[in-house]
Amino acid sequence: MPRVKNGPAHHARKKKIMAAAKGGVGARSKLYKAAKENVERGLAYAFRDRRKKKGDFRRLWITRIGAAARLNEISYSRLMAGLKAAGIEINRKVLADLAVHDAAAFAKIAEVAKTHQA
Repeated sequence: MPRVKNGPAHHARKKKIMAAAKGGVGARSKLYKAAKENVERGLAYAFRDRRKKKGDFRRLWITRIGAAARLNEISYSRLMAGLKAAGIEINRKVLADLAVHDAAAFAKIAEVAKTHQA
C-alpha cells in the first residue's frame, strides 16, 4: 500500500496561515510555528473583542448621556427613571446621538423626564 502524505492540503493550510500572518514583526510573519501561534491568538482576541465592543459602546453612550443630563440639571439615573415613568422608549444609542448632535431635542427629553420623576 502506498504512503499518503497529504502534501497539497498541508501546503494550502500553511499558505493560508502565512498569508494571515503578513504584517507581523520578525518571526511572527516568517516562521510557520510562530506565525500560526500569532494568527490563532489574533483570532481569539478578535472573537473576544467582537463581544466586548457591545459593552464598550454602551459605556460610551451612558457617559455621553450622563454628561448631557448634567448640563440639563438632572442625573443620569433620574433621567432614565423619568423616561421610563413617562413611557418614552428610546434607546441609549439614540439618546447619546441626540446629546451630541441635537442638544435642544435632548433638553426637551430631559424636561419630560424631570416632570415624570417620582
